Amino acid sequence: MRRPTGRRARGRAGTGGGQDGDGRIAGPPRPEGDLPPRPGHDPGQPYGAPDFRDRTAELTVVSPADLPSRDITPSLGTPAIGTPGLDAPAAGPLAIGPAPGDTPAVGAPGGRAARRRALQEQQKSSRRRSGPGPGTRPAAGPRGAVAELPPGAGRAARRKAARPPTRSRVITGVATGVGEIAMTLGLVLVLFVVYTKWWTNVVGDRNAARQTTQLQEQWDQAEEGEEPLPQPDPREPDGFAPGKGFAVLYIPSLGVKVPVAQGTDKYKVLDKGLTGHYTNPKTAMPWDKQGNFAVAGHRNTHGEPFRYINKLKTGDEIVVETATVYYTYTVFAQLPETSPRNIGVIDPIPKGSGKKSPGRYITLTTCTPDGASTYRLIVWGEMKEERPRAQGKPDALVKPR
Repeated sequence: MRRPTGRRARGRAGTGGGQDGDGRIAGPPRPEGDLPPRPGHDPGQPYGAPDFRDRTAELTVVSPADLPSRDITPSLGTPAIGTPGLDAPAAGPLAIGPAPGDTPAVGAPGGRAARRRALQEQQKSSRRRSGPGPGTRPAAGPRGAVAELPPGAGRAARRKAARPPTRSRVITGVATGVGEIAMTLGLVLVLFVVYTKWWTNVVGDRNAARQTTQLQEQWDQAEEGEEPLPQPDPREPDGFAPGKGFAVLYIPSLGVKVPVAQGTDKYKVLDKGLTGHYTNPKTAMPWDKQGNFAVAGHRNTHGEPFRYINKLKTGDEIVVETATVYYTYTVFAQLPETSPRNIGVIDPIPKGSGKKSPGRYITLTTCTPDGASTYRLIVWGEMKEERPRAQGKPDALVKPR
């Protein structure tokens, strides 16, 4: 027989009157065991109800392990194919409650707070398995790469991954700036080369051709008049103006035809595509009875009239045309390289030419090596013929080259 426990046992513990442990008035002790029915009592079914008095209520206890498994992963809706203008709808919220047809757990251990915590843990686990929820934007890495976040990464981790590192941003900015500067410098360099190697030659050639034409037209008009054009003395204050041609220099073997201006100023004479007559120190003019007619010219850029005088050979001819006379010289010597300070090469008897006595000489000077001005290249010639302009051109200008 089972021993009564709990409140009933405490109620029975007392004997006689008084109160039990629960503050109730204790009555006489009840006998143990089943009591016999009272005389005349009918334990029949009242009002025709089924007899449940001798049965124990049965409750079905379902274990969580026995529950049917269901997929709680949220699914994305897909618009109907062929429907224009519709984008895929965003994923809906996670289903929290039981799916239709599922049987809820009955008799789960713990109270309401424990069940709520269990439900929250279940939702977190579902989010980890299904990836980022709706509205979660993947972090963009360098150059558009998407950074993969670990499962369960929170808002702070996503924000940090979406923000580009400060050091990378600085390095990218510096590299971009350096690249732009390099491109600008390269463009400037290209333009400079085009200007010096091509455009200055175009301008120099045009200016030389224009002055040559003006001189020859002026001389032709003077020959048709009654009086010849007076020949000014360049040593006088009212002589030839600097930068203005007074003669035309021909080198038939090289195809050179260029005006000769007074002086060797770089900007007023040489950079205009002309050759310049040395006046400091003073040198002779072509019509002088003796002396050295010295002329300078560019080898590179600005028309480069003396570009190829290094190719002149002994016996080649140089012609100087003035208002009234053609002067023809013959090349007899060349000095490939000398110092720019060696002014003896333009002396009346040029030093280094091999000549020992006075004569009527011509000296051509230019820079060397090609593309630099470190040294000077010298070519000497000696007067061969003096022909009046009225008699026509000398043989050096009319014979085939």
